[in-house]
Amino acid sequence: FFHFYAGICSALKLTVPSHTIHGIEGQPLHLSVDYNFNATASEIQIIWLFERSHSNPKYLLGSVNQRVVPDLEYQHKFTLIPPNASLRINPLHFSDEGNYIVKVNVRGNGTIAASQKIQVTVDVPVTKPTVHTEPYSGVVEHVGNITLKCTVDRGTRVAYQWMKNGKCLHAGPNYTFS
Repeated sequence: FFHFYAGICSALKLTVPSHTIHGIEGQPLHLSVDYNFNATASEIQIIWLFERSHSNPKYLLGSVNQRVVPDLEYQHKFTLIPPNASLRINPLHFSDEGNYIVKVNVRGNGTIAASQKIQVTVDVPVTKPTVHTEPYSGVVEHVGNITLKCTVDRGTRVAYQWMKNGKCLHAGPNYTFS
């Protein structure tokens, strides 16, 4: 005798807007996850895990029928946003960069499960640049060269572009860049 359970054949679909999400350090970040299924559910379980490269996944929080069970170490940082499976990280730190794994289990006449992985990158806002002049006096009429040195204290993916009168400067006989 073979018993056919409709719940086992019902597809569970997890939808994420993107598999890579860029966040900004110090800001909240929302990992939006929707799920749908065409089965009768007696229990819906959601689990969120976090993994960095070369380390085991860490449990962040989970829920059964919207009753959330957080890891006490992270309970003030991660929030589950019902009725879907979305996760809010607040505030986002540079150490939060990595993969976030969401798993949804639906129990009815059997259990169906699906999971998705979202890679989170964290950008640090670029601080205001500082420009130093050598020679310091700024009077260059009788000096061969002047050196302008630009630095920033913090920031990820920093790119420098020198401009004169609103136009980009390019290397040539009058300008060298290093």
